[in-house]
Amino acid sequence: MNPYAFRRYIIAAIFAFIALLYTARLFYLQIINNSYKISADNNSQRYETQYPARGIIYDRKGKLIVYNEAAYDLMVTPIQIKSFDTLELCDILNIPIQYVRNELNKARVYSRYKPSTFLRQLSGEVYSKFEEKSFKFPGFYGQTRTLRKYAKPIAAHLLGYVGEINEDDLVRSPNYKLGDYIGVTGIEKSYENVLKGQKGVKIFLVDVHNRIMGSYQNEKFDTAAIVGSDVTLSLDRDLQEYGEYLMQKMRGSAVAIDPNTGEILAMVSAPSYDPSLLVGRVRSKNYGKLFLDPQKPLFNRSIMAMYPPGSTFKILNGLIGLKEGVLTPNTIYFCGGGYNYGGTKPVACTHHHGSINLAQAVSGSCNVYFCNVFRSIIDNRRYDDTYEGYKVWRDDVMSIGFGRKLNCDLPHELNGNVPSSEYYNKFFGKGRWKSSTIISLAIGQGELGITPLQMANMAATFANRGYYYTPHVVKKVKDSENIDPRFKEKHFTHFTQPVYEELVKGMYGTVNGPGGTGNLPSIRLPNIIICGKTGTAQNPHGENHSVFIAFAPMDNPKIAIAVYVENAGYGATWAAPIASLMIEKYLTDTITRPWVEEHLLSFKQPVK
Repeated sequence: MNPYAFRRYIIAAIFAFIALLYTARLFYLQIINNSYKISADNNSQRYETQYPARGIIYDRKGKLIVYNEAAYDLMVTPIQIKSFDTLELCDILNIPIQYVRNELNKARVYSRYKPSTFLRQLSGEVYSKFEEKSFKFPGFYGQTRTLRKYAKPIAAHLLGYVGEINEDDLVRSPNYKLGDYIGVTGIEKSYENVLKGQKGVKIFLVDVHNRIMGSYQNEKFDTAAIVGSDVTLSLDRDLQEYGEYLMQKMRGSAVAIDPNTGEILAMVSAPSYDPSLLVGRVRSKNYGKLFLDPQKPLFNRSIMAMYPPGSTFKILNGLIGLKEGVLTPNTIYFCGGGYNYGGTKPVACTHHHGSINLAQAVSGSCNVYFCNVFRSIIDNRRYDDTYEGYKVWRDDVMSIGFGRKLNCDLPHELNGNVPSSEYYNKFFGKGRWKSSTIISLAIGQGELGITPLQMANMAATFANRGYYYTPHVVKKVKDSENIDPRFKEKHFTHFTQPVYEELVKGMYGTVNGPGGTGNLPSIRLPNIIICGKTGTAQNPHGENHSVFIAFAPMDNPKIAIAVYVENAGYGATWAAPIASLMIEKYLTDTITRPWVEEHLLSFKQPVK
């Protein structure tokens, strides 16, 4: 073949191949790939998110606790802005001139043609002022949002608050985007998926300057926002409000539980704050103030504070002693005012009780008696050594819900602390500790750390004589009575009902018997039998803590409660009267002893 002709064929083939490539590429771009179409659509359409209202929250009786009010984000599209009176806009929105300049600069950097947020969370009142004069401010428009509103300024720690999502939350919750709101604490956080609802969208046709020209295809592809589900709490709004009223000058907590269901009736953490302080544009400023407050009002003491339980812990040591067979109801120990061990400083007892049995030791809160009980448990000859006896003791303690999370439906619950053998081996040295070394555990001191929720759960367990339900604060979601099955499961402890009955006799005597540490008019009720246990928890950093746990009535109990007042002294003086009044309020809806209220409201918190 002529070499020139061959060269022509080669060149023609190359051109044909190039033409084929171009044809294939055009086919792919125009027929298969839709990215350019999407880009064109994005330039001609505006997607406006329709934010749903969060679910409304009610108390156990159907009383309103949290609802919504209209709020607005003010949006701006820089290309549409015309000359306007900056001072007038600042006056309407109550913002400084520098804020306007800064936000407009940010908006222009983001896009001259697309809207961005100029000012978030305007109240309906402020937005209505703007709307009346919106014709003076072309390029600005409102986007509807909602803000939380509270029927009463109560239960801030339990309810929690809602805030704008941050980048860390976006990693954990990819279905959200910047600008969305999310529950940050409390049930707003733990029930976020129920309360949040579902976002909708409206699609508008826009021109090249992003001006709305009408709806897209007659709203065919618009979706409506779906409102979040309403939630009914187990909380009794009136009881919660009353508990906060009684503890308004104190630091501490009061937790009340229905022992028949595990439903939390009240969860007071003092000091508290008005939940409306963390709503809207004022949230950042108010959060800073609350965070820096030395009284720590943001700290939920009910589930995060780990306190020594003090003498309330003695009834648990009594249970273990009976179970282990080292104690009977008729076991007698002599109290001469202190428990001596190894010639060291004795564990003092505030009274010289003389020879007493188990029920008398509970009602009189005898340190000496329970030091002897604890020693007999740990040094039980059934076990090879102290460490095996201690392990049995610790497992029994943890069976009632101490030293681990109860897994309630609130975030940030802490485990508390029941020290392990390994801890003491590390602290004292292996083989270098025994019952006398850790004798403070006999009276609820030492390294024990128990949350008020755990103490209230122990009271509920005694009310039930041996089992408890996982404490929870949500009773139902929307119209469904079905709650998480884990809240309907009974958790049995290591102790049988007859064992509990013996300790309940002592708890009865505490409030109603001769020599009972809680047998006072400020604690007793004439027609309701309260069974309780006082506690005065030692505090190396200041005044002792006042503690009380109880349930009522004695038969078929309806409420179990724990009250902890920091640096307040004797349990019978402050914590027990609070519990007594809250029990009376819940069971009778009346208060017959206003003088006890006056006493509690006179409280002056000692300086730490």
